Amino acid sequence: MKIDITNPSSELLPGFTGTFLHGEGFTVAYWHIKKGAKLPEHHHHHEQLTQVTEGEFELTVGGEKQLCKPGSVLLIPGNIPHSGVALTDCKITDIFCPARPEYQ
Repeated sequence: MKIDITNPSSELLPGFTGTFLHGEGFTVAYWHIKKGAKLPEHHHHHEQLTQVTEGEFELTVGGEKQLCKPGSVLLIPGNIPHSGVALTDCKITDIFCPARPEYQ
């Protein structure tokens, strides 16, 4: 399956527009995030691998703030609270395991 990640199709949160690819056991989310957009604190049972490809994003994982820049990669274990804010316009790739059917 081929997808176009340059033209995101779904705005799931204000300022968070994404394109999603689903496998049997994983979901990949390609996000375009506007400066100032906030990711409210939440948690889920999925493991999450997050990579910033453009911009700067402040991610708080388990109460610890981290400044993420292009090339930053973070592993967020399942059920750990996390939140964030886009300090600039950003492009971020998230990989979730198991798959996130709510993103379909």
